[in-house]
Amino acid sequence: MALVGNGAELEADEDIFEDALETIPVSSPSDMEGSSHHFTAFDSKQASGHHEASNLSRSASAKISLNTGLEECAVALNLFLSNKFSDALELLRPWAKDSMYHALGYSTIVVLQAVMTFEQQDIQNGISAMKDALQTCQRYRKKSTVVESFSSLLSRGSLEQLTEEEMHAEICYAECLLQKAALTFVQDENMISFIKGGLKIRTSYQIYKECLSILHVIEKNKLEQQLFYEFEGGVKLGVGAFNLMLSLLPARIIRLLEFIGFSGNRELGLMQLREGASGRSMRAPLCCLTILGFHTYICLILGTGEVNIVEAESLLAPFLQQFPNGSLMLFYHARIELLKGNVEEAQETFRKCISVQEEWKQFHHLCYWELMWIYVFEQNWMQAYYYSDLLCKESKWSKAIYVFLKAAILSMLPEEDVVSTKENVVALFRQVESLKQRIAGKSIPTEKFAVRKARRYSPMLPAPVKLVLPALEMMYVWNGFPVVSKRKDLSENLLVTVEKAEAALQKENSNDYLTDDECLVKLLKGCCLKNLQRPLQAELCFNHVIQSEKLLKYDHYLVPFTLFELAFLHKSQGEMDKAIKVLETARNNYKDYSMESRLHFRIQAALHLWKKPPSN
Repeated sequence: MALVGNGAELEADEDIFEDALETIPVSSPSDMEGSSHHFTAFDSKQASGHHEASNLSRSASAKISLNTGLEECAVALNLFLSNKFSDALELLRPWAKDSMYHALGYSTIVVLQAVMTFEQQDIQNGISAMKDALQTCQRYRKKSTVVESFSSLLSRGSLEQLTEEEMHAEICYAECLLQKAALTFVQDENMISFIKGGLKIRTSYQIYKECLSILHVIEKNKLEQQLFYEFEGGVKLGVGAFNLMLSLLPARIIRLLEFIGFSGNRELGLMQLREGASGRSMRAPLCCLTILGFHTYICLILGTGEVNIVEAESLLAPFLQQFPNGSLMLFYHARIELLKGNVEEAQETFRKCISVQEEWKQFHHLCYWELMWIYVFEQNWMQAYYYSDLLCKESKWSKAIYVFLKAAILSMLPEEDVVSTKENVVALFRQVESLKQRIAGKSIPTEKFAVRKARRYSPMLPAPVKLVLPALEMMYVWNGFPVVSKRKDLSENLLVTVEKAEAALQKENSNDYLTDDECLVKLLKGCCLKNLQRPLQAELCFNHVIQSEKLLKYDHYLVPFTLFELAFLHKSQGEMDKAIKVLETARNNYKDYSMESRLHFRIQAALHLWKKPPSN
C-alpha cells in the first residue's frame, strides 16, 4: 500500500487507477475502526495581514515548515468561510507547489467550489488542482525503492522510519485522492462511473486504513508529537468521509468493490466525522460541512428523505455564530429551515446568502435553485419562473435541465400569464435535446430524463402532446415531496392541483401517452395523500400504477418508483417485512428505466435503515 513509489509512479496515476483490477493485489476486506474545542477563530484583518507579511518575508527558495503550512492553511480556511475567497486562494497559491498543506488547502477550495456548483469547468479545474497537489504531496512522502506497507513497519514496533512530516504527507496525499474521487462521483450517477471512482480511491483507502493504525499506536504508546491533533483530524475526516461515501453505494456495487478489498460502514463514518467536527484541528469545519452535506442533501436526493435535523442544527450552530455572514453557513442554515418546513425563514435566509457577497456567483446560483423549488412547492409559478430564468441565463451547470424546468413551470401557468412572459413553451421544450451535455463521455441521468420527456414536443410529431404536471413530476424526481410533507397547507394545495389534472385527463381523447399520464398523476396523488396521512387512499393510487405496468409505453420508471413509495407506506403502518419485500421487488425485478441509479441509491439507503438490528 501506502508508501507507494515516487514521482515516476505518480505520473502514471491515471493508467494505474484505470487498470486497478489487474494491477492492484486483492486484500481482505477490513472495516476502518476507530476534545471539545472548536475551530480556532482568526480575525479577518489579522488573517489578511498575515497573508501579506508571509508572502513578502519568505524567499522563493525558502522551505516551509510543517507548522507554518498548517497555520497558513488554517488562516486561508478562515478567510474562505468569511467570504474572502480570493484572499484565501492568493494566500495559498504561491506556495502550492512547495508546501503540502498549501497544496491541499488550495486544491480543496477549488474542489469545494466544484462540488457546490456542479459546473463542468469547476470540476475540471478541481481535477487539475488535485493533480498538482498530488505531485506536491508526493515529494514529502517517504521515498522507497520497493512497495512497503505501514503494517510491516508497525510489526517492527517502531515508527522511527516515518518522520512527523512524512506522516502528514501520507494523510494529505490520501485526502487529495479522496477529493479527486468525490469529483468522479459528482460527474455522473452512472453505475460504471461509480465503479471506476471506487477503483481510483483504493490507494487512498489503504493509506487511511494504515494511518488509522498509526494513530492507534501513537495513542496506545503515548508517543509525543507536536502536531498530533492535526494528524488525528486528518485521519477522522478521511476515514469518516470514506466510510460514509462507500456506504451509500447500491448493494451490487459494494459486492464488486469488496473483491478489491474495501467496504464502507455508515455508522463508523458518521462517528469519526462527529469526533473530527468537535476537535480542534484545522479540519474540524470540513468534518462539520461533510455531515451537513450528508444530512441536508444526500439523504434527500440519494436517500430516504428522512433527515437528522437535530444533529445538523447542533453541528452548524457554533460555526454559524463564528461566521454569521459566511455564505456557506447561511446556505446550510437556510436549507435546514426549509427541511423543517419553515419556508418563509428559508426564503429570507437564501436571499441574505445572496446579498452578503458578490465574489462567487456560484453561491447565488445554488440559492436561485433552492428559491425556485420553494416557489414550486408554494405553486407561485411566476416567482418560480423568475428564478428558473435566472439560472438559464447565469449558470453553466446544466442548460438542458434549466430550460426544461423553465418550460415545465410555464406549463403550469394560465395561457395569458405565459403570454406576458414573452416565452414560447413549445420552443423551449424543443431546445432541451440540443442542450444535453456529456461529462467524461457520459450523459447526465437527469438530463436524459428531461430529453425523453421533452420529445413530446418534437417537430417530428403531427402536433405537440402536452406534458401533464411537468413541474410536479420534476419535483418528485428531486424528492421534493418529503420536504413538503412538513407543511399540511402546501400538501393540500398540491393535491387540489393534482386532482384537477386527474379530472382533465378523464375528458381527454385517447392517445399513446394517456395511460402513462394517468399513472403519473396517480403517483403524484398518492404522494400527496401519503403526506396528508391518508394511507388507504394513497395505497389505492399506488396500486393503480403497479397494476397498469403492462399498459405503460414510455414512462417505465413509474412502476419501480411507485413500489418505493408503497414500501414507505407499509413501513409507516408498521408492516416492516412487507415494506422490505416491496423494496427488494423494486430493486431486483426492474432495469433499464429512467433514473434507475437514483432509485437504487434510495433503496440501498432504506434497506440500510430498515434492516438495522434493534440494538443499533
